[in-house]
Amino acid sequence: MTGRILVAGVGNVFLRDDAFGVEVVRLLAERPQPPGVQIRDFGIRGVHLAYELLNGYDLFVLVDAAPRGEVPGTVSVLEVDLPGPEDLQAQPVIDAHSLTPDAVFGLLSSLGGHPGRSLVVACEPAEVDAGMGLTDPVRAAVPDAVRAVEEILAEAIPGGLKKAAQATDEQECMADLATSR
Repeated sequence: MTGRILVAGVGNVFLRDDAFGVEVVRLLAERPQPPGVQIRDFGIRGVHLAYELLNGYDLFVLVDAAPRGEVPGTVSVLEVDLPGPEDLQAQPVIDAHSLTPDAVFGLLSSLGGHPGRSLVVACEPAEVDAGMGLTDPVRAAVPDAVRAVEEILAEAIPGGLKKAAQATDEQECMADLATSR
């Protein structure tokens, strides 16, 4: 795959573990990425995410806290099949600040959008009550989610992550050489 890839973190930083996706993409954004890969924090802006996906992506990776009945901190990678227009029921008025991933996918489909492959890197939350900061089990799961996303990208772009890291190393070496003259 050589096309466009979007890795999007979503969540509300004021609802404890709901900030999981935001934290994961913050760490991913600090790492070198191959060309064509965008790492973005959409926070609670689900409508913006749906409209961004209309731009067309070959691979979409959504990172989010998602209660699935697992032990808190469990990271799962799920393949998502977007609903077709025939699968959509009448949509209620949308609250732009509280779209769930299902609602984002539904809105995207209703707008005629469909990214290539869609995956969700999900973490079982322990607490989504008002408050700041991830709980201990969810905080401990962040590196696992970063690794899961990097494995997805490595599979999608063989050698791409290694090339991005090498390019960053080369740029740092050149910068060091320039300043030592």
